[in-house]
Amino acid sequence: MSSGQGAGQGPAAGGAGDRSTAGGGGGEPQGDVYAWFRRGERLLAEGHPAAAEQLLARAAAAEPDSKSIRESLARAQYDAGSYAAAMENFRLVALADPSDDYAQFGWGIAAARLGDFETSAEHLALAVAMRPQAEHYRAALRQTRATLAARAGAYGPLLPGAPGYVPPQSGGAAGGPADSTTEQPTRATDQATRQSNDESDEDDQA
Repeated sequence: MSSGQGAGQGPAAGGAGDRSTAGGGGGEPQGDVYAWFRRGERLLAEGHPAAAEQLLARAAAAEPDSKSIRESLARAQYDAGSYAAAMENFRLVALADPSDDYAQFGWGIAAARLGDFETSAEHLALAVAMRPQAEHYRAALRQTRATLAARAGAYGPLLPGAPGYVPPQSGGAAGGPADSTTEQPTRATDQATRQSNDESDEDDQA
């Protein structure tokens, strides 16, 4: 997932060949943290997110406060299908810098992949507000809101078996709460009628 891509547009996870490229046989990768970061970004751009994730995870462990490293790691994790890990890293970046529109966007689309569309809508809306010209931000927000609306039944009643479907409740039996409610005005009318009759009788006696 590059900074110009929406949900589901990232490359597929890399295979076994990626691991040898990243780790040089599974040991400590060569170079310093910056070299790991640059190589991880290159692997991600070339369509090898699994290999990129390994290098970027090492870089993030060595430099946990680096926003750029953690955001690249989140991108690699998202493209590799590790949506929960990606969401957590996008979340950390966004919490450290709430004005980072791309971190908010990443948080939103990762949440959508995990089925948390309420969280997705919240953070995608923030991303769109910060960068309204980004069409892929707006498209992701529209898709999430459409899913929420469909789940809420905005496009008609939900069918049995659909997410969020609630079976209709059967009406109350005769003599239940509904009956007692309708009976209250009748009882009050009867009392008023009896009182009026009593007053008439007193007038007659007078």
